[in-house]
Amino acid sequence: MVSRCLVAGLATALLLAGCGGRDESAGSPEPSPSIRTLTPIALPPEPPPTGRLLADMRQSSRDAAAGRMEVWIDNDTDDEIRPRRIVYSDPRYRTTLPGTRLRPIPSQSERGYPLYLPAHPACDHPRGRGTVSVTYADARGRRTTRTIPVADETDVAGRYTSARCLEVAVARVAELRWSDAVPWDGDEGSDSTLTLLITPSGRPGPRLRIDTVSGTPVLSPVGSDVWRPRLTIRGTDRPTQVALPLKPTRCDAHAFAESGGATAFKINLRLGGEPGQITLRMSTRGAANALHYAKRSCGRLLTVG
Repeated sequence: MVSRCLVAGLATALLLAGCGGRDESAGSPEPSPSIRTLTPIALPPEPPPTGRLLADMRQSSRDAAAGRMEVWIDNDTDDEIRPRRIVYSDPRYRTTLPGTRLRPIPSQSERGYPLYLPAHPACDHPRGRGTVSVTYADARGRRTTRTIPVADETDVAGRYTSARCLEVAVARVAELRWSDAVPWDGDEGSDSTLTLLITPSGRPGPRLRIDTVSGTPVLSPVGSDVWRPRLTIRGTDRPTQVALPLKPTRCDAHAFAESGGATAFKINLRLGGEPGQITLRMSTRGAANALHYAKRSCGRLLTVG
């Protein structure tokens, strides 16, 4: 009798447990003692405006491809300013450079303004430091002009001057340019040819030696890290062509989209025995042909990653 009552009691208890409401807390794990509630730390307040304007020079690969650099103006005043005129001055340039894309600068913000680089810098003034004059109206409509020094940590203005002056000196011996034609057989994975066209100036002078030509993030030499023409040119030589075997460097869309220097090739040379380097860009048409070739050669290998 006792065992039968015990069995009945257990059955009743199980039935009641099955029919009763679910205890949500029964199966929930206890919070980990290692988890703590984090209290946000208040950031220190921004320092008040100094009332100054600051400037620095920058240049992206796309700026370089477009023949420009950008002066960035930092407005550390209480008010928005509306530039009416921006002029960059530098002893390495024969003329001042006007800023473009003028637009307002909110208080404690900065904006970049493109400056188009001169084709003929002052090569007899290889050193110097630039300043920028900013004529602007403040929130009250008051017109002010300030002239401020331009910081240039990467020496954008100086590097351009040196490179352009070397290009001018090279041109006195010979004109260097890329052919617009980028021939290939149309098959996926096939190579092409980049052709350097050399037209001597016809004038006697120093010798020009082309040692190496570097590839880009999109276009590279076939079978080597660089092309090695090892060609010596005199101003009185006949025109000549140098064929450079070409292949895609990479087959991902990121390389094609982000590289402003995809068709700008660095040439290491010696002019009159002195080493130097110039960047020789393809024309718009030639660049389009070269990129078309690279994408088609990549074919199914061209990825989005």
